[in-house]
Amino acid sequence: MKFFIADAFSDTLFGGNPAGVVLLPSGTDFPSDETMIKTAAELRYSETAFIKQLSDNEFNVRYFTPVAEVDLCGHATIAAFYCLMSAGVISENCQCLNHTKAGDINIEVKDSFVMMEMAAPKFMHLMDNPLELDRIYEIMGTEYDAILELRPMIISTGLPDIMLPVKTKEELEALQPDMFLLSKVSEEYKVTGVHAFTLDSEDGVTAHCRNFAPLYDIDEEAATGTASGALTYYLYLNRCIGASDSCNLVQGEAMGRPSAILTEINADSKADGSVDCKIKVGGKAALLASGEIML
Repeated sequence: MKFFIADAFSDTLFGGNPAGVVLLPSGTDFPSDETMIKTAAELRYSETAFIKQLSDNEFNVRYFTPVAEVDLCGHATIAAFYCLMSAGVISENCQCLNHTKAGDINIEVKDSFVMMEMAAPKFMHLMDNPLELDRIYEIMGTEYDAILELRPMIISTGLPDIMLPVKTKEELEALQPDMFLLSKVSEEYKVTGVHAFTLDSEDGVTAHCRNFAPLYDIDEEAATGTASGALTYYLYLNRCIGASDSCNLVQGEAMGRPSAILTEINADSKADGSVDCKIKVGGKAALLASGEIML
């Protein structure tokens, strides 16, 4: 099996979020779940994508952390399709279909930039109870500021996360979550983790972000595609962005791995009052290494 290591959401090495990518030989099926978990643990990245090619531009991708399978991983998807392009499996400008456990995802590769269409966004819960607010902010190592007009919400565009607003960039940088308690609350709310963000940002940047998912053995992640899609929907619901806006999100600064994440939203209001909302997340990647896994 061919493997790659790529830094997603960065056009330079050692930026962004690294991911393992494993391309199965043509005509073969996925190895056992145990083998894929052990391979991901051996590669030691937060996620590793295993790719089975179904046709020229159609793929089935599964995602594994060092301890478990997850339905979808945004940065590993960006890395996967960038590696497919680098290996000559797909062209530099093409449309692909990615079958995942979170659903079918359309992928667009354009001049080495990979954009993925997220699963339909879902609002799942608003945290507005004072005790609930105090608890989650205390776990994150800060206090809830009643002056802040935004409230935490649980939103999914493939994986559910708690969107947690903080007032300033300094407060964001100072977060020190209790990882044990955050794992417990993630289990309780059935979420991947917490995506903390601030709109206290410079020109050209929509938000600065940090992502914590200790339940999946990821204390902090340098770039999180699914949570970036969820944040975009959160900002739309809270009227921070419009129905056809794009967002430039920065993540990973606290880890010394700055990531540049582009998101786009297209929310179309229907005559019956419903809204058809599509969200895309994308970025560049940098290829660090490739080789063979001897299985």
